[in-house]
Amino acid sequence: MLTRRLGKSGIKVSALGMGCWAIGGPWTWHNPGEDPWPAGWGKIDDQESIRAIHAALDLGVNFFDTAANYGAGHSERVLGKALKGRRDQAMIATKFGRIVNEAEKVVYGDDDQILANVRTDVENSLRRLETETIDVYQLHQGEYDADRALELREILEDLVTEGKIRWYGWSTDLVDRAEVFAGGEHCTSIQFQLNALFDNPEMRALCEKHDLAGINKDPLNRGILTGKFTPDSTFPKDDHRSEMDFHEENIVKRLQVVEALREPLMSHGRTMAQGALAYIWAIDSRMIPIPGFKSVEQVQQNAGAMEFGPLGEDEVRQVQEVVAEHLPQAG
Repeated sequence: MLTRRLGKSGIKVSALGMGCWAIGGPWTWHNPGEDPWPAGWGKIDDQESIRAIHAALDLGVNFFDTAANYGAGHSERVLGKALKGRRDQAMIATKFGRIVNEAEKVVYGDDDQILANVRTDVENSLRRLETETIDVYQLHQGEYDADRALELREILEDLVTEGKIRWYGWSTDLVDRAEVFAGGEHCTSIQFQLNALFDNPEMRALCEKHDLAGINKDPLNRGILTGKFTPDSTFPKDDHRSEMDFHEENIVKRLQVVEALREPLMSHGRTMAQGALAYIWAIDSRMIPIPGFKSVEQVQQNAGAMEFGPLGEDEVRQVQEVVAEHLPQAG
């Protein structure tokens, strides 16, 4: 089984995690005074989600990444139900820092409330997850003020001492923000975007410098790296991808690049998705991609990537050459 060390925690976890955004179902992001927009991935079947989580455990996947705002708490509740009787087999990473209205399934951001709410937030996540301790607790506001983040880091250290959380991290694509948390005694990971089309070498270097794991959101680039989409692809209104225009020049170009990546990514019998995950493992041994899922089949296909292992050096070079030629601003 392909494994990774979860940063300075020293804990061995599966090299593949399962991202639990999609199993939260439909929900709405609505900042006061602004237009609302769909923030989920469409309708879901909770029983299928639970079966999918069980399938992941059976296939050796033990790392699950969720957030309080996914489905306005629904993702955490489903994950908690699925792990009943199997909690000791799983590492749970969740996120905080948003205002969550569970009843109306509405979420918004308010930086001024993050420090004041963190203790309430952790109790709410513990309740929904039906667990006594959260393994990795991550700030979900990627652009949070650096000075406030230092103060927040101290509260997170207190939560470790109190046994509410074991480790913490930050979900951010900004290296200067990640640096603020990186020096914390119990900071063990940074979550950031990384896939075959978009690299972040500065963040990967920071993870190496501070002995942190990199948890990789968007490893399949919203599904584009599965090779299944075309400029005519459409999505239901309750799927946040319905806001994307697949005829937009930038997306069309990405779709064209993905076609050029089929040969290296599908080497040795891999699917496109498996090749995209294998690429991440090949470029950095600290990385843990967390593709989303809504079904047992998706879990089985993604977990199957671990049987192949990292992409070969020649295939990695081919991927990087194609991306450098056609997407020079990527990453």
